[in-house]
Amino acid sequence: MALAVVIGWTPGAQAQRDPVLVPEVSQKEVQVRQGFTGTDLLLFGAVIDPQERAGKFDVIVVLKGPAGPIRLREKRQIGGIWMNADSTAFRSAPSFFAVASSRPIDQIVDERTAAIFEFGTDFIQLSPSGSIDLEEQARFRAGLVDLREQQGLYQTIEDGVSLREDVLYQARIRLPSNVQTGNYTAETFAVRNGRVLASAVADVEVRKVGFERFVEVFADRQPFLYGMVAIMLSLFMGWFAGRLFNRG
Repeated sequence: MALAVVIGWTPGAQAQRDPVLVPEVSQKEVQVRQGFTGTDLLLFGAVIDPQERAGKFDVIVVLKGPAGPIRLREKRQIGGIWMNADSTAFRSAPSFFAVASSRPIDQIVDERTAAIFEFGTDFIQLSPSGSIDLEEQARFRAGLVDLREQQGLYQTIEDGVSLREDVLYQARIRLPSNVQTGNYTAETFAVRNGRVLASAVADVEVRKVGFERFVEVFADRQPFLYGMVAIMLSLFMGWFAGRLFNRG
């Protein structure tokens, strides 16, 4: 009996009592072809609570695109002319970032938890390159978020997750036409009383196909030849346009 009690209280058995997330996405692969105008990605799944505890869940979905270095330049009007002034670089910034939640984030978790799990564009973890003043870093960070929000690449979708019977959930996130290719991660979190109780990740690949894929591979594998072809094509188009207008 003592052995049975010990087994019943092992960490593994305790972990099995925690809620479990079963995530899924409507498209494991998004194909970017000529004329691609964007697509809606449906993220759905279930939150399974073995103990069936009282209280409703909240669900937050964070969709991230490939991250990479970026340099930002700030323009200022000097002598009536807009010129590049200050600049800063970040070692890693997501090319796409979207957060959808069943309620406004500030009604689900506190700021500390939101910062840990990146629940919102205000909490994206950027790594500045070199020493930078905190106030200046905040200004450039806000500029980056604002720019990419205008491009549809950073999104905050409050009330963007619908729940059914506190078990099934679904969220719809728009991928614009200018999304970067690569691997995307969709991480789903189950939250109750301000605590993250479970999380799970689903992967999505965005890749070019057809002629766009050929150009991408050619530019990556043969950059010199790609540059020469681009120059020759530009010269030809300029010559052709000149001949065409001269005839008119």
